[in-house]
Amino acid sequence: MGLDNYRTVLTNSAFLLAVKNTVKFLGVCIPLLLLCSLLLALLLYKQKRYEKFFKTSFLFPMAIPVSSFVILWKLVFHEKGLLNNVIVHFGIEKIDYINSNLAFGVLIISYLWKNMGYDMILWLTGLNGISESYYEAASVDGAGILQQFRYITLPKLVPTIFMVGILSFINSFKVFREAYLIAGAYPHDSIYMLQHILSNWFVAMDIQKMSAAAVLLVIAFLLLIMLLIKLNREEE
Repeated sequence: MGLDNYRTVLTNSAFLLAVKNTVKFLGVCIPLLLLCSLLLALLLYKQKRYEKFFKTSFLFPMAIPVSSFVILWKLVFHEKGLLNNVIVHFGIEKIDYINSNLAFGVLIISYLWKNMGYDMILWLTGLNGISESYYEAASVDGAGILQQFRYITLPKLVPTIFMVGILSFINSFKVFREAYLIAGAYPHDSIYMLQHILSNWFVAMDIQKMSAAAVLLVIAFLLLIMLLIKLNREEE
C-alpha cells in the first residue's frame, strides 16, 4: 500500500475536522487552565488559613466518577435542564447547549472544572519550594508585587510550568469520556475530536486508517514534547 493509507487519512474530511477541533481545544483550554490554576494557587499561597479547605474543594471534581459527572452536566446543560429553566424565567428562549456551537464551551467548562484543582496543587508545590528570603530581599530593595512575580516567582516556577503543561496536555485527551457520554459517538461538529474518529474507525474495524492516524499522531506529539523539552532547557 505504501503511503496510500496516509493519503486517505490526510484527505479525510472527518479526520481534518477532528484535528482542527482538537488543536483548537488544546489551544484554548491549556493556556486557560494554566492561567486560572496559577491565579488560584497564588491566592491560596497568600491565604494559608483557608488553604486546606480550598485544596479539598477544588480537588473534589477529580473524585467524582465519570458517570455521575455526566449526569450532573446533563442536569445543568440539557435542553430541559436547570440552566434553561432559569433563563426561561427571564424571557429567554431555551438553548440546546449540547447540539449547537455552544457545546465547545460546555466541553471547555467541563475540562477546567475537573482539572483546575489538580493543577492548582502542582502550582502550590512549586510556590512552596521558593525560599521566602528571595521575597524579603526584593522587598528591602523596593520591588513591588508585580516585580517580585516577574523576576522571582516566574523564573523559579519554570520546571513546574513544564510539568504542569505536560500533565495538562495529557489530561486534555481524557475529556473524551465526558464528551462521548454526553453527546454520543457523533456529537456536534464543534466537539468532534480525534478520539471520536479513532473510536468510530475502531468500531468499524478500519484498522488501516486507524493505524495510519495513530502513527501521524505519535509523530506530532513527539515533536511537540521535544520542542517543550528544548524550551524548558533553554529557560533553565
